[in-house]
Amino acid sequence: MHITTEPHWTAYLSALATPTLAILGALIAYRQWRLAQNKLKLDLFDRRLSVYEAATVFLSSIMTSGKAKDDEVFKFIVATREAKWLLNAEIAEYLEKQVYHRALDLQCLQSELEGVGVGPERTANVQKQADIKKWFIGQYEVLDGHFSGFLKLSH
Repeated sequence: MHITTEPHWTAYLSALATPTLAILGALIAYRQWRLAQNKLKLDLFDRRLSVYEAATVFLSSIMTSGKAKDDEVFKFIVATREAKWLLNAEIAEYLEKQVYHRALDLQCLQSELEGVGVGPERTANVQKQADIKKWFIGQYEVLDGHFSGFLKLSH
């Protein structure tokens, strides 16, 4: 009978089981972490997209009716309220100080126009409204520029 000092193959197998399971556990944890990161990106993308869509819908409503209607202005301000947390201060300020305030200016001019008869005052009011509406037309590209860095899903 020959006695060997070499360990049996089961000893090798049991010695490798622990590191193999540790590596497998680490891989699973890493994949779960990546999945959670991707879900966070997708959720953030969806919320940012809803702010962008609210802004484009608002611009479209002004372009189609030629007016800044109260209900549309209200929907816009409510839907874009989260911009300061989801995007950045620059976009939030643009939406509030530029788009919203111009819409208010347009509303004021429209209400002033109701009691004004034909003449230079009416012409000046209509010209101011036209300038604001032209400004709104140009905002589609500006809006795309502001949001382009935030609405990209990269792998």
